[in-house]
Amino acid sequence: MAGPVSTAQRDEERGPLDTGSGAPGPTGPPPRRLRLPGRGLLAGLLVLGVAAGGFGVWALYGSQWLRVEHVSVDWTGGPRQLERAEIEEAAAVPLGAPMAALDKGAVRQRVLETLPRAGDVEVVRAWPNGVGLKVTEREAEVLVPDPEGYVEVDPEGVAFAVVPDAVEGVPMLEMELDSGAGLRRFGEDRIRLGAVGVVSALPDEVREVTEVVRVRSWDAVLLELTDGRTVLWGSPDEPEAKATSLTAVMKAVPEARHFDVTVPSSPAAESG
Repeated sequence: MAGPVSTAQRDEERGPLDTGSGAPGPTGPPPRRLRLPGRGLLAGLLVLGVAAGGFGVWALYGSQWLRVEHVSVDWTGGPRQLERAEIEEAAAVPLGAPMAALDKGAVRQRVLETLPRAGDVEVVRAWPNGVGLKVTEREAEVLVPDPEGYVEVDPEGVAFAVVPDAVEGVPMLEMELDSGAGLRRFGEDRIRLGAVGVVSALPDEVREVTEVVRVRSWDAVLLELTDGRTVLWGSPDEPEAKATSLTAVMKAVPEARHFDVTVPSSPAAESG
């Protein structure tokens, strides 16, 4: 018969985690409380943040440090017919105004509306005190005879300038439209744009020697080359296929004087 169990024995049997209630006992030191910054510190940080933000706003808009002092003009390539001074005048960049307040869209729009020759303008801030204008001028794809000289028309069909003399290397567009169903259906503007697209599609070696683009209707576009050869192009449809066909037939029959690519899959050439 077992004798009485001492308190020490009972504790030993329970083990170090037995609290006598069935629940596990503590396994380590009690958790430490997270000490939050005092209200004074938070208020101080808030004041510093507001002060820093206010200083930034003042530096951008109120100080004399970041203000527009000069404007530079550069060209992205292509022709450079516009004068630097007329671009700056059209842009009307407000000197002395805060750099951050510069309305780049408004500057760009003023140049494009004032100078039709300007095809695009990129306005950039050149911190801390400069504004840059990167200008792309329109380039003539064809010339249209005009009482005052010649109208320059770009690849998009935009007439952007009148020049007194013909531009070397730019074909002349002669519109001699027949009145009829074709003109009523397509309209003069669309026919003109289609003819400009024909020039844009020409192989470089052909475009360089194209003197006149003669148009009678949408389906009747004729190219007159500088050496007297002609190319019957037909309509402005299928420009890439016709350009490829023209290159091939010119190489195959170099002595020919007249070429016909109205049906690009069946080009024709005549020597007479």
